Amino acid sequence: MDTLPHMDHHSRLLDLLAARSARRGTFTLASGRQSDLYIDCRLTTMHPEGLSLIGPLALHAIGAMGWDPDSVGGLTLGADPVSYAIAYASQLAGLPVRSFTVRKEAKTHGTGKLIEGPFEPNDRVVVIEDVITTGGSAIKAVDAVRAAGGRVAGVLAVVDREEGGRQAIEAAGLAVTTLATAREIVARM
Repeated sequence: MDTLPHMDHHSRLLDLLAARSARRGTFTLASGRQSDLYIDCRLTTMHPEGLSLIGPLALHAIGAMGWDPDSVGGLTLGADPVSYAIAYASQLAGLPVRSFTVRKEAKTHGTGKLIEGPFEPNDRVVVIEDVITTGGSAIKAVDAVRAAGGRVAGVLAVVDREEGGRQAIEAAGLAVTTLATAREIVARM
């Protein structure tokens, strides 16, 4: 996973996040907190250009951390496009990494799975998050992966809002890497 994306890819991702995903106003976040900044990463992570930038950048970040995962995934819906972009980029790089999604609740029908996709017990996993605020979603995904027999190498987020979530995840004993911070995005708004 040593394919190094150009630094201009990171710069372009920051521009996209600032233009497409970041908004000023009064918002209630998923955590229940009030904020004057809302970052809807899905407006970037589900965009073709966003996907094409995030996959290689995230793959490089994962490689830089030395995590070498078998699979990547996190809590639906925010983690899904990021995980898929990483899986696609990994195939192009010749080092395939599978992606999966963690449901918010286990299905009540069929196999009753909480984790969907080609996740396998004993996989070395990088948990994916679109935006870290409190760290709660990432920790919920970590718990689900561990309960299913996965070994969590760390957490990768597209954006760290820099509101204590990274520290909460690190306090749970997990390394964290991010592609962008709220401060970097705001500087481009």
